[in-house]
Amino acid sequence: MKVKVINKSPFDLPGYKTPHAAGMDLRADLSSELLDDLEIGISLVPGERRIVPTGLFIELPESFEAQIRPRSGLAAKKGISVLNTPGTIDADYRGEIKVILYNSSDLVYTINHGDRIAQMVVAPVMQVEWEPTEELETTDRGEGGFGHTGK
Repeated sequence: MKVKVINKSPFDLPGYKTPHAAGMDLRADLSSELLDDLEIGISLVPGERRIVPTGLFIELPESFEAQIRPRSGLAAKKGISVLNTPGTIDADYRGEIKVILYNSSDLVYTINHGDRIAQMVVAPVMQVEWEPTEELETTDRGEGGFGHTGK
C-alpha cells in the first residue's frame, strides 16, 4: 500500500527493519523546538510528559489508521513510554505526527535530535453502525470483567 508522506525532518523516512516487522521507528525532530543547540536535546524529568515532533505528515487511505506505540526497549530499559498508547492518527488528519512521551522512571531522560522515540503501525479500521436494542445475547462469560478469567 502506498501512503503519501511529507518529510520535513532531516532524517530518512521510517522503514521496516526486518521482513516481518509490523512497526516503523519514528525519530524525534527537534529542529522545530527552537533550541539554541540541537546537541542538548530536551529533558523529561520523572513523571513529566512532553509532545515530541517527528517532522512527518502523512495521507492515509480511508479505512486505515496509524497507531503510535512505545518502543519496547525504551520502555523496558529507560521507563519512557507513549502516554496515550496507542495514539491514533486518523485517515483525515494532515498535521504533523507528534508523540506524547512520558517518563515513568525515577531518572531524568534526555531526548536527542534523531532519537528513535516510538513506533508506528498502519492498520485497517472499521466503523460501526449502532443497532439500538433492549437486550444482548447471553454468553458463558456474561458480565465477567476485569480479572474474572483468573478465578
